[in-house]
Amino acid sequence: MQRALLLNATFEPLCVVPLRRAVVLVLSQKAVVVSHGAGEYRSERMSVALPSVIRLTHYVKVPYRTTVSLSRKAVLARDGGRCVYCGGHASTVDHVLPRSRGGEDRWDNVVAACGRCNNRKAHHTLAELGWTLPRQPYAPHGTAWVIIAIGRVEPAWQPYLAAAEPVPA
Repeated sequence: MQRALLLNATFEPLCVVPLRRAVVLVLSQKAVVVSHGAGEYRSERMSVALPSVIRLTHYVKVPYRTTVSLSRKAVLARDGGRCVYCGGHASTVDHVLPRSRGGEDRWDNVVAACGRCNNRKAHHTLAELGWTLPRQPYAPHGTAWVIIAIGRVEPAWQPYLAAAEPVPA
């Protein structure tokens, strides 16, 4: 399914919308195209280039603070797809304080890990293994993280997401 990034009038990322919704917003003059994607929608009388990034023409106040739900995909995005223990490619998620020892499913207790490190750590604590974390896990916040956590980020979206919040590499 093709999607478009929706920006507020201040270029703050709001959400990702289906391509059809993006075209409707542009045609109804509620949004303008910032970046075009590949392809076009055609009708009998007109043809519309598909947008990749659109911006609302009027500022919309977001009345709530956005929180990112804890998921494997979001943890891997937060840690840059790298194992926090060895720096290799991360494919799993590890609890710093193991669940068998009372650790909870919280952002500050979950890190990205490669399969090898995750198996080596097993149900042990970091102190028992003599390991340390290079940085403390944290709960990401903001709309840019919500968009990153949903999945694949289009290359055309990167400048607008990077401007909203720094994303760790």
